[in-house]
Parts: sequence; structure tokens; C-alpha cells
Amino acid sequence: MAAASDCGTVSDDTLFELRYARSHDDLWSMLERLYGAHPDFETFRVALDDSLREAWRERPADLKLLDLRRDLEPDWFQRPGMTGYALYIDRFADNLKGVAERLDYLKSLGVTYVHFMPCLKPRPGDSDGGYSVMDYRAINPAYGTMADFEAVTAACRARGISVCVDFVINHTAKEHAWAEKARAGDPAYRDYYLMFEDHDLPGRYEKTLLEVFPDNAPGNFTWYADFERWVWTTFNEHQWDLNWANPQIFLEMTRVMLFLANRGVEILRLDAVAFIWKRMGTRCQSEPECHMLLQALRAACRIVAPAVIHLEEAIVSPAEMLPYLGRGEHDGKEGNLAYHNSLMVQFWSALAARDTQLMTHVLGTHFPPTLTNATYATYLRCHDDIGWAVTDEDAAAVGLNGPMHRTFLSDFYEGDFPGSFAKGEPFQFNPETGDKRISGTCASLAGLEKAEAGADPTAIARAIDRILMGHALIASYGGIPLVYMGDEIALLNDYGYHSVPDHAHDSRWLHRPRMDWDRVARAEAGTDAAAGQVLAGLRRIFARRAAVPELHAGNATEVLQTGNAALFVFARRAPTGSVVCVFNFTETWTAIPASWAVQQGARNLRDMLSDAPVGDAGGVIPLPPYARLWMR
Repeated sequence: MAAASDCGTVSDDTLFELRYARSHDDLWSMLERLYGAHPDFETFRVALDDSLREAWRERPADLKLLDLRRDLEPDWFQRPGMTGYALYIDRFADNLKGVAERLDYLKSLGVTYVHFMPCLKPRPGDSDGGYSVMDYRAINPAYGTMADFEAVTAACRARGISVCVDFVINHTAKEHAWAEKARAGDPAYRDYYLMFEDHDLPGRYEKTLLEVFPDNAPGNFTWYADFERWVWTTFNEHQWDLNWANPQIFLEMTRVMLFLANRGVEILRLDAVAFIWKRMGTRCQSEPECHMLLQALRAACRIVAPAVIHLEEAIVSPAEMLPYLGRGEHDGKEGNLAYHNSLMVQFWSALAARDTQLMTHVLGTHFPPTLTNATYATYLRCHDDIGWAVTDEDAAAVGLNGPMHRTFLSDFYEGDFPGSFAKGEPFQFNPETGDKRISGTCASLAGLEKAEAGADPTAIARAIDRILMGHALIASYGGIPLVYMGDEIALLNDYGYHSVPDHAHDSRWLHRPRMDWDRVARAEAGTDAAAGQVLAGLRRIFARRAAVPELHAGNATEVLQTGNAALFVFARRAPTGSVVCVFNFTETWTAIPASWAVQQGARNLRDMLSDAPVGDAGGVIPLPPYARLWMR
């Protein structure tokens, strides 16, 4: 093993062949099914094999050593010490060099995973927040160079922080070199995309497709008069969908994936994975071929860069999301991480309703206690809007009307519903479906903006409690908790986006404020009470999480029934015992019997978050408004 760590030629060859043998069938069984009948399959096979070997030869020695460590510790990303943080480079610290100067701040939060929001070179102007990529092998010049990026990933690695970047695999910017060649008439590159000479096929596809951005990008196809083609554009006119039925796309994107891995990326967030395979008569989302492709990409990565894991971004229903973490033939072979969108939606739903019955039903019914070689990314919000993914069937199961409940949630978090504590803005209202999503920062949606505007100390305290309860929830439920930049200091909505031409049409910029380092300083100094309480609270939550081995993501999560609609309760079941986690979703006091908690495994009636005893002489555990309680 010592010789292998020196990366000598023989050891390199041996390691590569061992890893290729380990993942060979996972890779080629999928690719033969997808592309075996393609006339260029044998040429593709040789080119992919050569690309894997070339990427391995180019992999830096320190990353090969990290590969060895991760092979020996395959659960590294499931451990309770993992805490994530998502940031926009320019809004956090101007550029990559500035980010490097702020790494000690991230470490003070307990961060071991940092997601640099889209940082590859985007198209000029509106780029959908960076998701319209013009060059996968270059960094946005506003942030720095690829050399700057490699320096930051190395600095993060030295501090035990893994870097995540977005790998947009459904589409490229229309200014990408491939797209420019397609526009110029090169038939090979036209086959990189989905182009049509007339509207017959697009019209037939449209009958079953949904609109992602109905307000500013209706439809799924765009006509270009200059080269007389309809182009498939699911998201925006400037984002051209790739043709994954062409094996050349798999080859190109695998090369890009491994290029990024060799620059020090440890988590690849595969964007818009549900859309990558098209089939007439369907929504063209989550088709079986999506999972074949994702397993094959994962296998290619395990051959060359096993230190790297995949986060698959699929914001869909539970039944549709779980396969992205590997189900059936793909079990343990597909994504390592996927966003737990349902946990996020149910958190905000239960807060607004002051009722956890829907949350308990959804999370207790649709999700398995454990996953194979995978876990969730848990979060309260992200760079995107909140869509109310509550099915009519789940709503009916607890006596709710689905459309009415979704409308209630939109109105509540827009701030229009009587008695709402929240302040947000609508995003992409679709009158045909009634779908209306919501934008807003965690603090503003949790009530801090309205409370501070009204100078109401009690309302401010309640808003802070909601924020801390939510983060205690995502820290304990199972997976890697992700904090969005600024939530740790309770940043409020940024209404200035209305005056920025490239942002004004997109209310998601409301919850993408610039990092306020003066507010951080005031929080640290104790001169901003709300920011200080939230910052100190999150630091304690994540420090306690790291010290509780039962919160390892490999341990089962069991949602418990209490009979009290104010409470959401679950137990983390570990071989060493259980941790029972209790959350009060109301602004009123409630309680649970101490004997019930003991029966569920809480043998020590002491809160691990506050390090204080719980329970009273009457045999009950009193729970204050928005209580968060972890009991071993």
C-alpha cells in the first residue's frame, strides 16, 4: 500500500485495473443496453476506454491518495461530522481568492462540504443563475481562473472541506462551442442536440410535456429562423437540451466529469437529471434510461476518481426521487446524494398549518428507513424556489384538499393569508394547473422580517425559534444538512433584485442576498441579537451533531406516531441505541409522557442540544413553542 501511495507506474496500472474490474459491469451493462445497437458503438467503446485511462494518468497524486482513503472509508459522506454550506462565489466573497480567505469562517460553522453555486463559464447576460454553461472547462472569469479554482479546492481539502460544483448535464448554453457548430450546420454537432426541421414532432411531444418556467419561458421548443430548426429548450431559450441518445454525448460529458474531478471537485451536483432522456407520449422526466445513464456515469467516476460522489438533483415526488439514490437493479450503484425535497416542503407546510399530520404521513409512508451507499441532502431552502410538492392523495389521507392546501401554503408564505408570519414573493404562477411557487430567505419565511418591522420582541423570538428548530431537524433526520449562505446569520429578503435587469424577471433572486460580513461581525460581537442567536445556535447544533454517532446516515430513521398533531417525532435507530428527536411545530406549549419517550428508546431524559434534563415530577416532558429536543 505504501508503494501505491507513491503513485509509481506499476501501482497506478494495478489500481486502475482493479477499479475498472470492480465497476466494469456496472458501466458496460448499462451502455450496451443504451447504445449497443448504435452503428458507432464499437468506436465509442474504444474512445471511452481511452478517455478513462487518460483521465487516470492525469489525476494528481494527492487526489489518488484521497481515492485510496475513500476506498477504505466508503461511508465518509454519511458520518455525522458532515455539514454542508451552499454559496454564490461573487455574493459570498467577490471571487475565488476571497473565498479562500473565508474558509476559517466556514470551519467555525462546522462545515465539511461547500457547494460553490454555478461557477463554470456561463453565457453573457441572463444565464439562469449560471446554469446556462458556455464552457465546462473554464471558470466564470468574474470569479477567477481554473488555477484559482484548483488553489481553493486544495485549501479546502487541507481543512477537511469537500468542494461541490454544479455539473449541468441536461443542456448547454446556446453559445457553447458544440451549439455554435450545430448552428453553423455541422451534422455531427446537430446530433448533439434535439433539432427538428418542422413542428410536427415538437407539437406531438408538447401534448404531454410540462412547462418549467411558464411565466418567462413557456413551451419546450424554440424556433431559430437563421438555421431553420426547432430546438428542444426545456428551461430557457438559451439552454439547448442535449441528445443523450447519441453516445457521443455520454463520452463528452464523461470527459468533462473527470476533468472536474481532477481539478479537486469531490461532489458533483448533476443538475436537472430527470430531464435527460426523451420519450414520446410521456413527460420526458425520470424515464428508465435516466437511471441507466446515471449508473454508468457513477461507474465511470468510481473507476477513475472514487473519492468523488454524485448528488443528483431531482426535485420530484418521493416515489420518483428514490430511484435516483438507486432502487432495484441500480441499488447502491447510482447517486450517493439526492435532495430531500419532501422534508423541506413538509417543514414549511407543518409550520404554516401548525399541524404535522401530513408531514408524519408523507415521511413515514414514502421513505425507507435506510439507503444503500447513499443518503439525503437535507435542507430548509436552496437557491431555487419552494414548490408545494403535496399530492392530492397524500393530502386526502389526512383529510385535506390538495389544491386548497397548496393554495393556502402559497398565500401563507407570500404573506397574504390572515395571521401569516411570513414574507415572500410568488414564482412562476401557472393558471392552468394552479401551481404557484414561493421565493424567500429562511429568516423572512420564518417570520423574522415581519417581526423586526413590527418591533415585536415576542414575534422575533418565535421567528428565531423556528429557524433553529428547522436546522435541528435537518441536522438529525438523516443525511447531510445543507445551510444556504446567510441563513446562519438570518439574512432577510433582498428586494434590490427588482432593479437588476438580468434578475428582475426571476423572484428567486429575492433569496440570494449578498453575504453581509458586517452582520457577521455584529453577530460575533453580540450587537445584533437575532443574527447572534441564530449563528450561535447553528454552531451548537452542528457541533452536537458531530458528537452523536447515532446520527450516522447509515442508521435507520423511524418516524413515530404521537397522537399529538403539534409534534413531529422520529427515532434514529443505531446498534448502540436510539436517539429520539422531538419537534413542536406550534407557538404554544405542549407535552409528551416521559414513559412514552422511554418506550421509544430515550433512556436518558436529557436534551443533547441544551445539555439540560427534561421531564417533570408529573411524568411528562413539557415542550415550549418550537421546541427541538434530542434524547439518547
